[in-house]
Amino acid sequence: MTKSELIVRLVETNPHLFQRDVECVVSTVFQKITEALIRGDRVELRGFGAFSIKQREARVGRNPRTGESVSVAGKYIPFFKTGKLLREKINVS
Repeated sequence: MTKSELIVRLVETNPHLFQRDVECVVSTVFQKITEALIRGDRVELRGFGAFSIKQREARVGRNPRTGESVSVAGKYIPFFKTGKLLREKINVS
């Protein structure tokens, strides 16, 4: 599901809300999650999961075309861990 599909579904299930208001709310939620991750904070949505960042150390990689060794800088990556309730709902037989 894309962001625009999420907005459309929310508008369909909440006909009393304007689409522009739903777009604003969804964008604000994503923006606040992004800002928290940039600060190094963890964002937990109970029953859904938790967003955090993890650090990848610098390493030596290989150029797949030439086989030449390449230095890869360390970096931070976003990480999502599913919540227990979400895992249980997905794995219902």
